[in-house]
Amino acid sequence: MDDEVVELCARLVRFDTTNHGGGHAEGERDAAEYAAGLLADAGIKTDVHESAPRRANLVARVPGADPALPALLVQGHLDVVPANAADWTVHPFSGEVRDGFVWGRGTVDMKDFCAMALAALRSLLRSGRRPRRDVVLALVADEEDRGDFGAHWLVRDHRELFADCAAAIGESGGYTYHATAADGRNVRVYPIGAAERGTAHLRLTARGRAGHGSRRNTENAVVRLVGALHALAAHEWPVVLTPTVRAFLERTGDALGVDVDLSDVDGTLARLGPLASLAESTVRNSTTPTALEAGYAVNVIPSAAHALVDTRVLPGTEESLLSQVDALLGPDVEREFLARQPAVQAPIDSPWFAAMADALRAEDPAAVAVPYCMGGGTDAKAFAPLGIDCYGFAPLWLPEGFPYRSMAHGVDERVPVEGLRFGARVLERFLATC
Repeated sequence: MDDEVVELCARLVRFDTTNHGGGHAEGERDAAEYAAGLLADAGIKTDVHESAPRRANLVARVPGADPALPALLVQGHLDVVPANAADWTVHPFSGEVRDGFVWGRGTVDMKDFCAMALAALRSLLRSGRRPRRDVVLALVADEEDRGDFGAHWLVRDHRELFADCAAAIGESGGYTYHATAADGRNVRVYPIGAAERGTAHLRLTARGRAGHGSRRNTENAVVRLVGALHALAAHEWPVVLTPTVRAFLERTGDALGVDVDLSDVDGTLARLGPLASLAESTVRNSTTPTALEAGYAVNVIPSAAHALVDTRVLPGTEESLLSQVDALLGPDVEREFLARQPAVQAPIDSPWFAAMADALRAEDPAAVAVPYCMGGGTDAKAFAPLGIDCYGFAPLWLPEGFPYRSMAHGVDERVPVEGLRFGARVLERFLATC
C-alpha cells in the first residue's frame, strides 16, 4: 500500500480536472472512471452519476463486517482550481515525484485524500478483511465552485445513496501541526474538523438619486454604500465560543502547558503561538467586503451602487448576525443572499472522534488529537443536512516547517510522500475499527 498510494496520487493529478466555475470544468469524468476501475479491480461495484455531460460523481458502497451498523460516508472531490503552468517549478498536472514529494495541482486539495481512501480500501480487501461497517465512498465534482454539479446535486437527486450514513469524513483535518510547549517540548497536534462556519455571501445594493457629479446630492448611492461598508468593516464582532472552538482552546492549551483564560480569548490565542491560526478566524463571525460596482463615468452619480460581502457564520449565530448587519447597513442599503449554507457542527466527544484519534496514535503515539472549526466551507455543508455528522479527517504526516496551509490553491502545490503513506495507514486502521 505504501508505494501504491503514491502512484495513485500522482496518477490522479495527471488528470486535468480544472474547475473554471460557472458550470465549466474538464476531466472529472476521466478521473472518476479511473477510480471506478481501481475499485472494480478490488471487487467493488461502483456507479458514476453525471449531473451534466462529463460532470461525473462516483459513488461506491463497500460492504462492512457488521451490516447492522450504520454506514460511514467517505467523501472527497476530484475537481481542482486552475493553475498557470508558467508560475510553477514543475507542470501542475505532471504528478511528478521529486525530492520526497508528489507535485501538482490537487495534491493537497484533495487528490491526496482520494488516493489514500482508494489505497486503504483496496488494501483491506486484498488482505481478505473488510471495513467494520459499510463504507459509502463518494468522489464528486464541482466542490471548487458551488457544488451544484457535485455533492449538492447528489444530495438533491440521489439522497437515497446516503440514507443510512451516520457520519462522514472528508477535508480538512488530521494533519501534523508541530508546536513548542511552554517547557520547550515538541508537541505534534492533529486538528480534526468537527465544525464549519456557515456561508452567507451577500450582495448589497444602495439606491439613491442619479445626477451630475458636479452638483450637490444628499442621496448619492455611492456615498451610502461606502458608509455602510465602513460600518461593517469597523464593527468588532463579539467572541462566540462554540463547543468545538472551546474544546480546541482547552485541549490545545493543555497540550502546550499554557494558560487558557476563556474570558480573554484573544490573550489565550496569543499564548498558543502558531497554533492560534487554527482558531483565530473562528472565535467570531466575519463580514468581509470583497467587491464593488458602481457608475460608468467620473461625472455621473449613479442611481445604484453594489458590493459583495463574504459573510461567515458560526453555528447557532445566523439570526443575531443578520440582525446586526441590517442595523449597520441602515435603511438605504438592501441585502440579498448570493449563497447561503448552514454552519456544520458534529459531536466532539463521540465514538467517531475517538476512533480517529486512536488511528492517529497507532501511527504516531505522540499524536494529540484536538477538534477544530474550519473557517471556510467544504462539501460537508451538503451532507450535514441529511443528519450526517461530518468530520474533517484527511490524515497526513507533515514534516516540521512544511507550509501546508499555503499549499491549497497555491503555486508548487505538493504533498510529502511519507505523508501519503502515513495517511493511508491511518485511514485503513480507522475504516477497520470505527
